[in-house]
Amino acid sequence: MRVLLKAQFDTEKGNEGIRSGKLPELLKETLEHLKPEAAYFGPEDGCRTCWLFIDLEDSSQIPPIAEPFFTQLGAKVSFTPIMNADDLQKGLSQIR
Repeated sequence: MRVLLKAQFDTEKGNEGIRSGKLPELLKETLEHLKPEAAYFGPEDGCRTCWLFIDLEDSSQIPPIAEPFFTQLGAKVSFTPIMNADDLQKGLSQIR
């Protein structure tokens, strides 16, 4: 299932990650591991935020994906099911 992973980083932990050089490393490792369909970064609600569009085969993948964001960045993390245009058309065609 395609999902939007949104992570908002704690400002102090993000600052520490930038000063130590660990934030770019963590993000690079995360992107290499998850291979998102798309990845975007920017400010939201006064926090550094990333939006990753990823494919989950099983909900058991959520803990290992989310934990580095929690433990290393003190992030708020959410997973939202999403559809592309093809998924939407397929779903709409099933409505009677």
